[in-house]
Amino acid sequence: MTDRTDTLPAPNLPDVRLRVPTHEDAAVWHRLFDDPEVMEFFGGSSAELSMYEELTARQRRHDAELGYCLWTLLDADDEPIGFTGAQPWPRDWGPTGEIEIGWRLARTAWGKGYATAAALATVERVRAAGVPSVVAIVAEGNARSIAVTRKLGMELAESFTTPPRIPGDEASRQTAHCFRLTL
Repeated sequence: MTDRTDTLPAPNLPDVRLRVPTHEDAAVWHRLFDDPEVMEFFGGSSAELSMYEELTARQRRHDAELGYCLWTLLDADDEPIGFTGAQPWPRDWGPTGEIEIGWRLARTAWGKGYATAAALATVERVRAAGVPSVVAIVAEGNARSIAVTRKLGMELAESFTTPPRIPGDEASRQTAHCFRLTL
């Protein structure tokens, strides 16, 4: 199943394809997200390539074990433009034990409906996998991602104060909103 790609059109939205990430996608994600604007709500700077290598490997395991993961997001020309998908909430704070959906797109893909189309495709896939509900954790101030949660019909359930992004730097904490959707 790891080579499956689906075309998932949505009304008035671009076609998107979701593919289980390959080892090579680690370098692609690293390149696509090496942009301060893309990383504004994720610490402001690009992560090391090794983090993306570990992330794509973990997503391949999730797909094999759970039937869903953070997929590589492809446009209609089969060009990678980011990722979208679902995974068990990976942190020890927030909605532990729940399934998180999320998306991250290259700056060049913003404002074209890709995030919404990809999030809708994700919801359909996790619903088909038998997941009863999902959450999306969005940093306060991330209006673009909050708009996507609203288009999915998600509702604000609670807010969390994150641990410091920089150890010992209390000012690096942020407010994260937890949106929920029953499938």
